[in-house]
Amino acid sequence: MDLEEDKSENELNGGNIISAGENNHDSQEEADTMPDSVPDSVPDSVPHVEEEQKEKLVQLPLGRVKSIVKMDPDVNLVTQEAIFMITKSTELFIESLTKEAYKYTSQSKKKTVQKQDVQSAIENADALVFLEGMM
Repeated sequence: MDLEEDKSENELNGGNIISAGENNHDSQEEADTMPDSVPDSVPDSVPHVEEEQKEKLVQLPLGRVKSIVKMDPDVNLVTQEAIFMITKSTELFIESLTKEAYKYTSQSKKKTVQKQDVQSAIENADALVFLEGMM
């Protein structure tokens, strides 16, 4: 009966007989010797990955910001880094203005930011004084 059990264990182990004191390192060695798949175009994909990481850091579309910047007749050439910084700065400005306006919205016990809330934020925040008269 022991011989039949050994045969069934052998079949379950895929033909490898393993005793209680031995470790099966064959599958680990096979995994270690298998080459990792490397994309054929590693140098080409690196700038693309950096661009994707920059896009994840911003919410506004970089292409749209670039087209707005290029509308200025004084701008001839603009780098991607400059576009990224302009985009990020714009997002931070919008976030700051929105938070300031929301203070006035919550004081009114409302949930929707309205034009009057933004106007109050502009009038009362020293950092936003340059926007007076814009609305």
